[in-house]
Formats: sequence, structure tokens, C-alpha cells
Amino acid sequence: MSTATMLSPEILAKYQPVIGLEVHVQLLTASKAFCGCVNKYGGDPNTHVCPTCLGLPGALPVLNRRAVEFAVLAAKAINCEIRETSVFSRKNYFYPDSPKGYQISQFDKPIAEKGWIDIPAGSGKDGATKRIGVTRLHMEEDAGKSIHDGFADSISKTYIDLNRCGTPLVEIVSEPDLRTADEVFEYLTKLKEILLYTGVSDCNMEEGSLRCDANVSVMLKGAAEYGTKAEVKNVNSFRYIRSAVEYEIERQIGVIEDGGRVIQESRLWNNAEGRTYSMRSKEQAHDYRYFPEPDLPPLVVGAAWQAEILKSMPELPEARRARMIAEYDISAQDAATFTNTIAFADQFEAAAKRAKSPRRVASLLTSEITMRLRLSGLELDQSPVSLDGIVLAADLAESGELSSKMLKQLFDTCFAESKDFPAIYDRDKPRQISDTDAIETMIDEVIAANPKQVDQYRGGKKTVAAFFVGNVMRVSKGQANPALLNELVTKKLDALGPL
Repeated sequence: MSTATMLSPEILAKYQPVIGLEVHVQLLTASKAFCGCVNKYGGDPNTHVCPTCLGLPGALPVLNRRAVEFAVLAAKAINCEIRETSVFSRKNYFYPDSPKGYQISQFDKPIAEKGWIDIPAGSGKDGATKRIGVTRLHMEEDAGKSIHDGFADSISKTYIDLNRCGTPLVEIVSEPDLRTADEVFEYLTKLKEILLYTGVSDCNMEEGSLRCDANVSVMLKGAAEYGTKAEVKNVNSFRYIRSAVEYEIERQIGVIEDGGRVIQESRLWNNAEGRTYSMRSKEQAHDYRYFPEPDLPPLVVGAAWQAEILKSMPELPEARRARMIAEYDISAQDAATFTNTIAFADQFEAAAKRAKSPRRVASLLTSEITMRLRLSGLELDQSPVSLDGIVLAADLAESGELSSKMLKQLFDTCFAESKDFPAIYDRDKPRQISDTDAIETMIDEVIAANPKQVDQYRGGKKTVAAFFVGNVMRVSKGQANPALLNELVTKKLDALGPL
């Protein structure tokens, strides 16, 4: 990352960053917020529009019921309280991509307030969490899009596409509880995960379905008041947001250390240069001249409607992780990996229910398969080994028919030939040695060749048994039945008696 001033750790340690986030989330409804136009990314410019989108005289808004239901789902998923009666307002501003000259939003009476999201605290390895407050979630419509490049005359002209105008949004405003860029990253990651589980949005940052503004300020540690904040707007990836926040923290500290004053403003992140640039002075609420939207009545979401909406609430990530840990006896780390997406969680659970040992399925997924995917530059959905193949491999390992060495060899072949495990296993099925006499003969040879280790075992050092197991496994080329081998090694050594 390119930093603002490369300040010393001692100077940085004098200050406390304070960060709050405003996250705009496009809702995955079929039509727009206040009209019947299709709510779909792309299309020829200015084709998904109507008189209501365009703000033509006499065109009246009609609220999308599904957007309300999605807003309630999102709000409850982040632990907000639903306001039974909320009010839409006009937020007045004059940009070329806002044809009405105002945005229908919510101001003093939003649909939801007082929520929270728990994020990992510190390294997160000990399970500690930090609670980040959510001030409010409110509904609003999106603006159009100004296009500054891609045309022959883009240097002198800006083009406007109003297809996005009127898309239903929720804006989720956090409390200023975040203190580091890493906490910002964790909060956004957790928020996106929750929203994806609810199905209210696809959260595709490249298409603008999820956009984030970060309000960043710094103050001397121990100070009673927050410093002046700058807003970093519309950064299009979580990684860039983390870099932008890190830069902005150092920039503001550098300004103060140089005797200057931080200005309240909006700033844009330039990823190529690794820095923020001033965009404009930051608007205050009174600059927007909010007043109640005269063409929409108050929105009433009573207890009965809320209950009906919440019937469609899925099992959320944290609850699913806890259940999977208890039900399948897997680790917290594995549960977190498998619940990254609903699809992955569903696939794992389907496999775990069919397998003799869900824990072994988890182990193969997170070790053997993940490692090979990483080395091959593949994603999970590109793996040549299907979950059915992993279930077969796990069952064979659980029954003792395949040793870990055999599994590794078979998985290597699967990835080398891009074939699934069942096909490779049927073709190259290794012969596991389960004949007691054959294994005992190998054990006797290893014992005879290693008298020093024999004496160590007889002297009470029982862990030396692993030495003999490993050597017999090498002699058998990994084909000795592991369970039988361990049993026979212990039996043979114990029969020699103590020294």
C-alpha cells in the first residue's frame, strides 16, 4: 500500500482513528422501487426507463412491495428494530444523473434502527468478537450513472445512462465504532455474507450492487471529541477500501502533525496511485433540504406483515456454523470455511449426511482438495474431484481400505488427469495388504533391523511404536492396512516384555 506520509509508529500511536461506514445495497427485485421498469444490470443505455424513472411531470411513484419485504429481511438479519410506521422524504440535490432533481429516500423516520453486527476481535483465533452498532437501515432509490470515458469525445463530454435510476436500495449506516482498516474489512465481509444469505442482493461490487462510503477521522488518544471526518466515496472492492482507509488515517494524522486542519470533505480513492483526492466539500443534512415525500403515504409495516416476511428468513451464517459444529463434529475453522456461501454450505451438508464420517469429509476438503486447488489455480467449483468423489474417498479411508498415502496418490492422479475420484479409484484401485501373516513378517524384519528402538520401547518409551509403524508402511509401499498394522506392532512389541 502507498501511504500518505510514512509516519513513524510513535506518531501513529498517539492517535485514535474513528471510522463509520455507509453501505448502499441494491435490492434484487424484479422491478424498480417506484415503477414497473425492469431492475436489471446493463442493457442499452436509457432503455429501462419510464416517465416515473425520468421524473416527468405527472408521473407518480408506487412503492414496490417486494422491496419493502427485502428491506425488512435485511434489517432483521443485522439485528435492527423495525419501525412500524416510516416516512419517505425527498433528498434534494442537482446532479445530471438525477433527472428529478431529488432522490426519494428516508430521513428522520427510517424503516429500521438500532442494529448490530459482531466481527472478530484481534486475530479472531480465540473466538473473541467486537460488536459494531448499526445506526439505521433506510430505503431509497438509486440515481443514474454518469459515464466519463469510453467515447471518442469523452474528454469534453459526459454521457448519462438512466437505466439504474430508480433501482431500490437500502443504505446501512454503522455507528462510528470501527477503529482500524482491518475492522472495516471484517465488518464489510460479515455484512456481505449476511446479505447474501438472506437473498436480498447479489452484492456484486463490480456491477455496483454494493457500494461503500467510509467516514474517517482521527483524534488524540484520550480526547473527548471526535476529529473532523472526511468521507471516502464509492470504493469498488473491500481490499481497496482497506487501503483507502489506511491511507486516509495517515493523511489526516500527517495534516495535524504539520500544524494543519482536516477539512470536512468527500474524497475519491485512486487505486493506481494509492491515495485519496479531494472531490467536494461534504454536504450536511440541511444542504439536502429534506421534506416528506408528498406523493407517498407513510409506510406501515405492522407486526402481522413483519411476521409473514420473517417466515422466509433463512438460517443465517452464525447460526448455521454453530449447528454444523454440533451436528457434524467439525472444527470452528472448517465450519467458517464451509459457510462462506450458501451453495458451499449446502453441498458440504449434502455430502456430510451421506458419509460415514462427516469430520473426515471436512478434513479431506480443507486439506487435500483445497491444497491442490490452490496449487492448480482453481476454484472449488472447478475441482475435478466432486463432493460425491470426496464422500467415496472419505468412506474408504474411514473403513481402513485406503491409507492416507494411497489417498494422496489417487488425488494427485485426479488433478493431473482432470478426472473424478470414483473413475480413478476404479481404474487404479490400490491393493491394500490386510493379510495378518504378511504384515507380521514385515514387522519382524523392521524389529530385527532396529534393536536400539526396540530397547527404547521396552524401556517404557511407548511412542517409539510410531517409528515401527512408519517403517513397515514404507516397506509395504503404503499398502499395509493402517488399523491392523498399528494393532500388530503394539502386540509384537509388548510380547517382547520390559527390559
